[in-house]
Amino acid sequence: MAVDLSPIDESLLATIANIHGMPKGAFNIRRDGQLVERHNSAYVEISTKTDNPGIDITVKPGTKGESVFIPVIVTQSGLKDVVYNTFHIGDDCDIEIIAGCGIHNDSHAASEHDGIHTFHIGKNSRIKYIEKHYGEGEGTGERILNPTTNVFMDENSYCEMDMIQLRGVSSTVRDTNAKLAAGAKLVITERLLTHDNQTADSNVVIELEGEDSSVQVISRSVAQDNSVQVFSPLVVGKAACRGHVQCDAILMGNARVKSVPAIEAASPDAILMHEAAIGKIAGEQITKLMTLGLSEEEAEQEILDDFLS
Repeated sequence: MAVDLSPIDESLLATIANIHGMPKGAFNIRRDGQLVERHNSAYVEISTKTDNPGIDITVKPGTKGESVFIPVIVTQSGLKDVVYNTFHIGDDCDIEIIAGCGIHNDSHAASEHDGIHTFHIGKNSRIKYIEKHYGEGEGTGERILNPTTNVFMDENSYCEMDMIQLRGVSSTVRDTNAKLAAGAKLVITERLLTHDNQTADSNVVIELEGEDSSVQVISRSVAQDNSVQVFSPLVVGKAACRGHVQCDAILMGNARVKSVPAIEAASPDAILMHEAAIGKIAGEQITKLMTLGLSEEEAEQEILDDFLS
């Protein structure tokens, strides 16, 4: 990459976006509230907003096989970074978007990034969105990430969102909202790890407005030590539609997890389901892996990695 990145910058980008050197395709890299480098492609244009900090990403109709990278890194202690990113995705597209934020904080002051992402997905388009959050550093200052994701899906579009929180995030409040037109399908998979005294709140509201629209919301989380998690998904069926919410959590140490899945039928033809399960790692699972030569600690980590994968 042409810009001057520190080893910490490079490590964060590799962790949250699998970036090693120059990404292929269109990209926008943001560090400590400022643009680092941006590249457009023949089919994807990234431009700076004029009304708010952030960018507009415009994908031409019919674009297929393109990747778009929009990672954010924060290494300045005491910084509160807010960014508004809006995606305008044309009809008949098939693209992948890689986002995420990594915070490195070695100070006592809190570092925070609030990302507000809005997606307008055209008819018959397919989108894969990957977002990873991660925190690190030796300081006592908090590493705060508060993402908001708003999704508007046109007819027969498909969107798959993989939202991952790795480690080191002191607190997070995640708000996800979506409205689906006829034939649209949304799959949200949230994978979350909290530890120490961290807190995580996730609020999801999905409105199935069109005939034959559908959503699947999957939450898989691990809460360790004294951390606290609250997961509150709501699926509203307003037409002949299908919705499924699944929440699974592993509880460790003195951690607490609260799962409040909800479904609301505003049409007699809506088919909605939800399920939730919270529990500890089964002892027989650890014992079985230990018979294969793993230590207890290694067996536990293997189970957690498999659960969150």
